Amino acid sequence: MVFSLGRRRKAAAVSTCPFTSASPSDGPDGPSPAPAPRVTDRREAEDFLRQFHREQPGAGDAERRVREALAEIGRTGTYAHTPAELSFGAQVAWRNAARCIGRLYWRSLVVRDLRHVTTAEGIAAQCFEHLRLAGNGGRIRPVISVFAPDRRGRPAPRIVNDQLVRYAGHRTPEGRWAGDPRGASSTARAVGLGWKRDEEPFQVLPLMVEERPGARPEWFEVPDGCVMEVPLRHPDHGWFADLGLRWYAVPAISDMTLEIGGVRYPAAPFNGWYMGTEIGARNLADAERYDLLPVVADRLGLDRSSERTLWRDRALVELNVAVLHSFHEAGVTMADHHTESERFLRHIARESRHGRPTPADWSWIVPPVSGSATPVFHRYYDPVDTSLRPAFLARGR
Repeated sequence: MVFSLGRRRKAAAVSTCPFTSASPSDGPDGPSPAPAPRVTDRREAEDFLRQFHREQPGAGDAERRVREALAEIGRTGTYAHTPAELSFGAQVAWRNAARCIGRLYWRSLVVRDLRHVTTAEGIAAQCFEHLRLAGNGGRIRPVISVFAPDRRGRPAPRIVNDQLVRYAGHRTPEGRWAGDPRGASSTARAVGLGWKRDEEPFQVLPLMVEERPGARPEWFEVPDGCVMEVPLRHPDHGWFADLGLRWYAVPAISDMTLEIGGVRYPAAPFNGWYMGTEIGARNLADAERYDLLPVVADRLGLDRSSERTLWRDRALVELNVAVLHSFHEAGVTMADHHTESERFLRHIARESRHGRPTPADWSWIVPPVSGSATPVFHRYYDPVDTSLRPAFLARGR
């Protein structure tokens, strides 16, 4: 998505940014318990607070705030961000996301301070409210909901799902896939907790929340009205609607840790909006996902006897045309890869004027369709700095 960080070069592509999803080793029993929260690094806290005051000149006395925070770390092992620091940190974490093409909009991120919400039921309720707010009647808003941070001796709750909305998937007794293979691990875990799956190809998984790492998750069915879905149609081929395809509008990553000034927030779901290729070129097209290229090619009457006929390429373009057309007709925000590529170069120019580098992972920034036809293909970028903070981190880092 425009603001997301899913795997890209592997089959589990999620969106247009570096917010990774659950480790492939996570099985039905879930990941191993997280390590005990560490004492907040004093240097990281000081560096962030000085950055905050440097970029927010009206924020007050930087030296006084640094002294307060370091004293609090000495007493408790960590410190509490002010609401302004939390908002700034979340926005800059997006700005620092080297795999995200949508960083031009980093200042527009709506930050929901939910650090007081610590129960599984409360977290689930606020996640569902997140989806309603972000959906915004189709005019998708970038939103992050930040729940409690890890504290020394008191690890915070975690959201098990890699996205707030994800379609279930499982292999039938006949050996075929029902639904999205990407959701297989979460589906197995949800079923083990008592959830009932069906054969529907676009069945939304329940939300699963651990009140503490390693605890048995509680699961919550996503309420009606929270998930906006777009039926997929093609502007020129009426038969496309007969395929019964659809996709959800809000891609909200929920299994990454937000780190700000040494403080880690393990439950901080965030979203932007989709770029069309994420759905049309990956989620629906990858052989390890819905694998629809052969289906679309056959309905188009393409010759699949040889790869030299480029039937995959032709079917891929038409699938992406259908996705972009459908979201536009439904009035739901979606970016195309040509426009978003141009906007990313505007972001680089803007950051350069502020004297800031723009680290970027070329293999993620270049779209998976018509890469060389976009301006982001034909240039080099500042090298990726994995130590850059604030940041969104994969669980376990």
